[in-house]
Amino acid sequence: MNPGTGGQLPLALRHSPDQRFETFVDAPAGVLAQLHALAMQRDADWLYLAGPAGVGKTHLALALCAAAEALGRRTGYLPLAATRGRLRAALDALDGNDVVALDGLQAIAGKRDDEVALFDFHNRARVAGTALLYTADAAPDALALVLPDLRSRLSQCTRAVLAPLDDDGRRRVLRERAQRRGLVLEDAALEWLLRRVGRDLAGLTALLDRLDRASLAAQRRLTVPFLRQVLEA
Repeated sequence: MNPGTGGQLPLALRHSPDQRFETFVDAPAGVLAQLHALAMQRDADWLYLAGPAGVGKTHLALALCAAAEALGRRTGYLPLAATRGRLRAALDALDGNDVVALDGLQAIAGKRDDEVALFDFHNRARVAGTALLYTADAAPDALALVLPDLRSRLSQCTRAVLAPLDDDGRRRVLRERAQRRGLVLEDAALEWLLRRVGRDLAGLTALLDRLDRASLAAQRRLTVPFLRQVLEA
């Protein structure tokens, strides 16, 4: 997805059905309501989502864009790690959107030119009435920012912290994701995945996508022997 393209691409192509507000598991109290408001309202409070990798920050950033586009609003999503060192041009391309999600602030922390570009965009967005979502792996005060004015602006956003899911939450995410694909994920196979592959949710969901393709090609259910065969291959 290219930043600043607005509604030029069909919604189904821009955002995975897995990345919606309704598919997010165990959001902190009030966070989804704040994101819904950001998707719908010009004057909604801006939101700063913090949390370690794998807690769903990108999921919610893309869900915000999907929800806003469904209401006919123009959106831009920008993973900041992809534009480190050349952020100004990428942000300039986002001017004119109604809703913008800037994902992964820690990627540009310490890069003064990028921080100045972000500070300028933040101020333009405020004047234009753009709804803005930031995500980062830490709160503004904990990021290695070199521009005090940028830290001050970020600190004015409403802040929410996402925490990693426990095993029950991971099971629910994987079961629901499998169901949306028409997959039968046996309990024994699910437990095997958690024991053998690890508990990183981003890795588990990416693996489930791979297993989905393998299951379709082989016309096999997701049993432990089939999982072992795919992973060994």
